[in-house]
Amino acid sequence: MPFVPTTLIANATIWDATGSPAFAGDLLIEGNRILAVGPDATAGRAPADQVIDGSGKTLMPGLTEGHAHISFGDAASTEDLIAPSPEAHTLITARMARRLIDQGFTSCYGASAAKLKLDVAVRDAVDAGHIPGPRIRAGSTEITVTGGMGDESKLHNPRIGISCVVDGPEEMRRAVRLAIREGCDNIKLDVSGDPFYPGSPSHVTPMAFEEVKMAVDTAHAFGRKVNAHSRSIEGSKYCVRAGVDGLFHVEYADSELLDMLEEAKDRMVIAPSIGLFHAMIHHGEPWISRAACDAMGIAALIEASVETHTELRKRGIRHLIGGDYGLAWNPQGTNARDIRLMIDLYEDPDVKSAND
Repeated sequence: MPFVPTTLIANATIWDATGSPAFAGDLLIEGNRILAVGPDATAGRAPADQVIDGSGKTLMPGLTEGHAHISFGDAASTEDLIAPSPEAHTLITARMARRLIDQGFTSCYGASAAKLKLDVAVRDAVDAGHIPGPRIRAGSTEITVTGGMGDESKLHNPRIGISCVVDGPEEMRRAVRLAIREGCDNIKLDVSGDPFYPGSPSHVTPMAFEEVKMAVDTAHAFGRKVNAHSRSIEGSKYCVRAGVDGLFHVEYADSELLDMLEEAKDRMVIAPSIGLFHAMIHHGEPWISRAACDAMGIAALIEASVETHTELRKRGIRHLIGGDYGLAWNPQGTNARDIRLMIDLYEDPDVKSAND
């Protein structure tokens, strides 16, 4: 058998994310596999080939980015996402994957890619050991409808953006099959509008239920997951009824939607993705002014998010970190900020006090 070196991280404070208190101990690794964790991880074993002193440091499991856009490359505009060639854009995506794992994220769920095979190519390169990066579930490009979020065309100026525009269940079926054929693990739907699209604002639901259902049925037939951008109440209800696996945003909710999400909590996850809006207000300059944020109603969306997700967390609904990182004001590598934001904004005050 080939020689596989062992590495010991010794004398660290270990937090294992099981709910148990942190403890002093060691971690023994062979290649990329953890052999032992405990007060004396080398007991009964040969000395490790490499020893790293973990004194004064905390060792914890790798983080998972639940709403990843590793191909966005800290873009300042949609044009920044459209302009790079596929070859150049693949290199950008690989660099972002490296940045993500360097910040402690060992896996990421691709929410969408700026071009269809960017996540796929980098995922495969990481899996083959050619480049460093987290484990990646590769996202498709965003699938939208005419007039929906991500439709960048005008009648006098048709253009290719970062989304696949479809209309009707049959076009949706083909788009999903195409993404799966090209290697995507996850399908992304733009079900509701968005403040960046004045013609399709957040409370609007451009995508029809039949289109959402076709996407879910087609993806699930291939064993793939479907995640959806949904800010509107109607859009989120469509997603729950259709069997979508993950919901992003969900700022607005009525009592019926809250009950629906609670009933579906064992099969669905939610990522509020609050990092984007928080960064727009606090770190937006020089790319986005506070006046622009006010015009888009960003503060009101944050307030709605806090109200909805505080209630959802009380109901035991699983939440993921992942705040649309990968834009100029919300750069890749700052993703862990979502943990603090979710504690500060969404936790029950009694829980927050205990954690602090």
